[in-house]
Amino acid sequence: MDELVHDWNEAPGARSARPPAAVLDDTLRDGLQNASVRLPPLDTRLLLVRRAAELGVECVNLGLPAASDLAFEEIAALCRAIRDEKLPLAVACAGRTLARDMEPIVELVERTGLRVEAHCFVGSSPVRLLAEGWSPDELERRSAEAVDVAVRAGLEAVFVTEDTTRSRPDFLERLFACALDHGASRLCLCDTVGHATPEGATRLVEFTRSIVERSGTRARIDWHGHNDRGLGLATALAAVRAGVDRVHATALGIGERVGNTPLELLVVNLALEGRWPHPLEALARYVDTVARALGWNIPKNYPVFGENAFRTATGVHAAAIRKAEARDRKLADIVYSSVPSAWFGREQEIAVGPMSGAANVRAWLERHDVPADPELVAHIVRAAKRSDHILSDAELSLLTREHTLKERTGRT
Repeated sequence: MDELVHDWNEAPGARSARPPAAVLDDTLRDGLQNASVRLPPLDTRLLLVRRAAELGVECVNLGLPAASDLAFEEIAALCRAIRDEKLPLAVACAGRTLARDMEPIVELVERTGLRVEAHCFVGSSPVRLLAEGWSPDELERRSAEAVDVAVRAGLEAVFVTEDTTRSRPDFLERLFACALDHGASRLCLCDTVGHATPEGATRLVEFTRSIVERSGTRARIDWHGHNDRGLGLATALAAVRAGVDRVHATALGIGERVGNTPLELLVVNLALEGRWPHPLEALARYVDTVARALGWNIPKNYPVFGENAFRTATGVHAAAIRKAEARDRKLADIVYSSVPSAWFGREQEIAVGPMSGAANVRAWLERHDVPADPELVAHIVRAAKRSDHILSDAELSLLTREHTLKERTGRT
């Protein structure tokens, strides 16, 4: 099938084995900050962690232990469950660049025995500094102190600059150098307000890589994006292509304001690029579990997982799919789809409506084991053309019975 598709996304002769991309699931941290989600109980949050592990996610962020005593105890319970069930996941927790926010993460490790990444975040853009009344010297000092707390305890310190995509290069270089000098093993670049374009993300990643290379460390780079301009997925993929080691995302893109990079669509695109080495069977189950747990409705037109993702009621499309099916089922799965439905346990669906033709009706009749009598097909097509909506199975069954009754009455 690959020979049938000329891929303009690839430079001639450029396709080769690509390094896989790691994903951090931020649903239980940034995702739960969305103003419209339902906060799931602890046992449901554990189920979401299990689903992420099944999917092949590398790391899950469990939240901010310093937020409250309850937050600490619930995160500790999740850590113990991950430890006891031996789930193949790294665990992260977040806090501000303050020693008092890092100390609960250290305590969490001491209590549970589970290794935890300490993500210490600080706003780095001129906008944040002005709004907060911070000085550059103050931020550098706080960053060093927070990283020191984590590193002294033997934790992996991840230095997170909020609003990185609107920060000045000279100040970023100052903060990054400080964090690396104090032992940070990762730098996380944040498109906190969804400002970046794919080109901007590429330039920022390349800039950061040059700083890491000059530092002589083996620090890795993360990307954390938001979707305020509708570019969350595009910038995440650009960051991957530019060489980040890990991308943060949330299920269904749920997160602060309009949300984050959608994890399931990120995984789909990584798989299409040959960057996702894990099976995809668990992805639909992951999406369904999160939607039900958080009370989130998946739009009908949502890519891959929406009701209409692999559904057509258009006559020309239906005819092409049916002709392709007669040759090869795999061909039918790509003739009007860039994403194979079979990867997710689905199939191409043909509906009947005002834009439909005889091919749509024949597909429905065959699926319901009804002989495709030409007069019955014509009867249903005429009814469909007069309708203002996609006909339901009940409506199509009624039309079939009406025609059958008319035929019998006519014969008698």
